[in-house]
Amino acid sequence: MNTPLSAEIANTTARIVVEEGMEWGPAKRRALREMGLPARTALPGNDQVEEAVREYIALFCADTQPRELRALRQLALVWMERMAAFRPHLGGAVWHGTATRLSDIYLQLFCDDSKSAEIALIDHHVDYEPRTVSGFHGESVEALSLGSKSPELGEIIGVHLLIYDLDDLRGALRPDAKGRSPRGDITAVRHLLQDTESPAP
Repeated sequence: MNTPLSAEIANTTARIVVEEGMEWGPAKRRALREMGLPARTALPGNDQVEEAVREYIALFCADTQPRELRALRQLALVWMERMAAFRPHLGGAVWHGTATRLSDIYLQLFCDDSKSAEIALIDHHVDYEPRTVSGFHGESVEALSLGSKSPELGEIIGVHLLIYDLDDLRGALRPDAKGRSPRGDITAVRHLLQDTESPAP
């Protein structure tokens, strides 16, 4: 339910997300601390935060964000093409159009063998760090995290390859509550880059 307090928390969260590149969950908790609210205060939903993030970008980053988003999508596509054998899908802020130069890239790989993607990185002499992150159903998922330079931004961007079983692919494409695809494959990302007038799928 959208109350004045949840809207204020969402707006504070949006500022932290955009200005510091923080993920939404930690940004919500940080917003509570900044506002001096108890840790048990009800948090706004992700849809409300996403709306606040879009409004913040429109107000404060309209001149810079579209170019930054395009650069991140271009870098995502580079890694999707490199890892094409593992059915990569782009998710998160870079897919949905709310990313800035501070955002990381999240690619979901759907593998027959969970170690095969890691072996591919080793074969290409890519330095990476194995981590455990929350998956798209809240479960623990192995991730291979690396830094990759964006030529357009001139910065090192965090790229996270989340490893899923091939069987997970069917459920991964189920539309969200707004009827949008929660992630896109190589073809979908190429279409986004061709259509720069439409930053959000």
